[in-house]
Amino acid sequence: MKTDVTTLEATKSGTVDLNDSVYGLDLRADLLHRMVNYQLASRQAGTHKTKNRSEIVGTTKKFGRQKGGGGARHGNRKSNIFIGGGRAHGPVVRSHATKLPKKVRTLALKTALSSKVKAEQLIVLDKAESKDGKTSVLRNQLTKLGITSALIIDGSDVNENFARAARNIEKIDVLPVQGINVYDILRRDHLVLTKAAIDSLEERFK
Repeated sequence: MKTDVTTLEATKSGTVDLNDSVYGLDLRADLLHRMVNYQLASRQAGTHKTKNRSEIVGTTKKFGRQKGGGGARHGNRKSNIFIGGGRAHGPVVRSHATKLPKKVRTLALKTALSSKVKAEQLIVLDKAESKDGKTSVLRNQLTKLGITSALIIDGSDVNENFARAARNIEKIDVLPVQGINVYDILRRDHLVLTKAAIDSLEERFK
């Protein structure tokens, strides 16, 4: 399929062919859901930890009589039922990451790209460059393009001035093509790809 290429000045700069096997897939909400869960689970630190009974520092001396005390027969106060004791079945340090086959991850990324095309939320830029790195200038340019929330994907290297200009604009994310991912695509209204990014993605999905 063909789509128009635009510049930051909101002028047309030719057309580009989009591969139907990448940008023309049917929407698969189940794939997107699995992929987003996979990404967010991998981001969790998993450093939450409580002390169990064996990790509490304290005496193990039996503090009550075996019989005649009118209560249960406790060995020591490190039990979880006492204040200052260990916690039963508390959280431990662990990884929350799950496994997802590479083919599923690839298909989910293609589906996310296709969803932006079907929703007419894909914009192809000739190039993402800024001469002076001014945030105000870039904000005005994005406003002309009708962009208020977008993920902007450039080639293997992001223009330093452009990244600096976009840094202080709310809901505008700039990533190199290596960093493209399903979660960031879906969390913004528009997906902006440069011609360099499209070429890199075509090579990646061959």
